[in-house]
Amino acid sequence: MGGQFARFDPVVAQYNASGEVFRITGHCQSACTLFLGIRNVCIERGAELLFHAGHNKQREVTAQATNHMLAAYKPSLRSYVVSNGYMKTLDFHTIPGAEMISRFGYKECK
Repeated sequence: MGGQFARFDPVVAQYNASGEVFRITGHCQSACTLFLGIRNVCIERGAELLFHAGHNKQREVTAQATNHMLAAYKPSLRSYVVSNGYMKTLDFHTIPGAEMISRFGYKECK
C-alpha cells in the first residue's frame, strides 16, 4: 500500500546499500512504487502496480512529491506514466507486473 515517503525511502536506501533482492508481489500502490528505485528489485508477473501523482498531507498534487516518485522509475516507465497523464491526478492507474517486466525491463522474480 501507499503512505508517506519517510516510511519507504529508508527501505530503498537499506536495500541499495546491502544489494539484497527486494521482491514486489501482489498489490503495490502509490508510495510503494518507490521500491522500483531499489537497484536489485524484482517483480512477480502477477503483481499489480498502481501509479498516481505525488501529493502533500492535504492531498494536493505537488511537483516536488511527483518528481520524488518519478526519480525512482526507469526512464522508459517514467516517460510512459508522464506521457499518459498518470502523474497529473490522484486517480490510480494500474500496470500489471508482467507488463512492468516485458515493456519496461524490470527483472522478473524467480
